[in-house]
Amino acid sequence: MSATSVAAAVPVAVHRRRPRAPRVVLYVFLTVLALLWLLPVAWALYIALRPVGDTLTNGYFSPPQSLTLQNFFDAWEQGSMGQSFINTAIITGFAVPLTLFISSMLGYVFSRFSFRANLFLLMMFTAGNLLPPQVIIVPLYRIYLLLPLPGFLSEFGHWYDTYFGVIFINVVFQTGFCTFVLSNYMKTISRELTEAAIVDGASLWTTYRKVILPLSRPALAALAVLEFTFIYNDFFWALVLMNHADKRPITSALNQLSGGFFTNYNLFAAAAFIVAVPTIALYLLLSKQFVRGLTLGSTKG
Repeated sequence: MSATSVAAAVPVAVHRRRPRAPRVVLYVFLTVLALLWLLPVAWALYIALRPVGDTLTNGYFSPPQSLTLQNFFDAWEQGSMGQSFINTAIITGFAVPLTLFISSMLGYVFSRFSFRANLFLLMMFTAGNLLPPQVIIVPLYRIYLLLPLPGFLSEFGHWYDTYFGVIFINVVFQTGFCTFVLSNYMKTISRELTEAAIVDGASLWTTYRKVILPLSRPALAALAVLEFTFIYNDFFWALVLMNHADKRPITSALNQLSGGFFTNYNLFAAAAFIVAVPTIALYLLLSKQFVRGLTLGSTKG
């Protein structure tokens, strides 16, 4: 038997490296932090599964006498969540694609063309996100009452109390943030690609549609999740710019569950979980694209 075969027959001991102390501390810290974040969610779920009579008798900090899903059914019916989800689908279904479409075109211009007002305009778009919505609500309310709108878009002939008005103001307020993110992302795309497309005879629109947009898909997916969450969770604009409760989005359904003399917090907790389902589902659906869009561009090479 040769020395090589003998050496191959002898089992080689594998020495596993022990994790270093800083890494152990980091894992412990992240685990504790995750538990702290999940604790309120678990507590809200615990409250949502308990009957209100149980909590009124024994208090919220007590073992449950029984667990039930009745609070979820009651929250759906009393909050008129079916219609509210339809209203939310209309608002987000138009606002999110419009915001990404307009922002992607603006980002393309700011990242590919050099002109004197380039940096100034980009700063103005970014500065618009720093403006509190409450500052402009009075003049905006008056403007919405004066601006005309065709009859098929408005029952009363103006922007107030319409889906169009809420969609428009959400697009306006979210475009600045998306433009800033997309313009910085598009700057990382090689200019040689767009120059080669132009040399081959492609127009600016064709270059934007067939070169820039496909390469910006991870960033667009990440922004789609963020923008859907922002617009979906909006409560302020719909509350101020809509008069009829049957037109308001799902966040207003939570407000309908509060009573004048008594508030059923078990019902509130169940409704909050129902409202959170679409955002969680969208994140799980686009999680890979979302993480990729956040990390791309952080390293080169």
